[in-house]
Amino acid sequence: MTSTDVDETVRFLLTAFPEFSIRGGGEGEKARRWVHVGTEDSYLCIEDRGATERGPHQPYVHPGVNHLGFVVDDGSAVAKRLLEAGYPQKVAYLDHPHRHRYYFHDHDGNEYEFVEYLSEDPEERNEYE
Repeated sequence: MTSTDVDETVRFLLTAFPEFSIRGGGEGEKARRWVHVGTEDSYLCIEDRGATERGPHQPYVHPGVNHLGFVVDDGSAVAKRLLEAGYPQKVAYLDHPHRHRYYFHDHDGNEYEFVEYLSEDPEERNEYE
């Protein structure tokens, strides 16, 4: 993910996921700076490629990333941490009997969905009517 401020993107992710850490980082041929942030099993790569402002991409209008989704154990705890850190919440969907979803934006306007499943049954978790 390209960011206008790698440190701020990392701060957002570490606020949302306290169990995350910086796994590594450095400089590359195309990336001025890159950081892997996540767990031992998965991570996101955040890169500085010289962008100083958001581009013309409009999520849900132009091709590209619309939002990133993460399954979490306690969605309200994630939302509380992000709100306390000053991140804007877009919307929360708490009316489904088998899942709660929370949407937030980071400093670049990237949208993140945090979904907490309230059922172990895949048919209930993935019911979209």
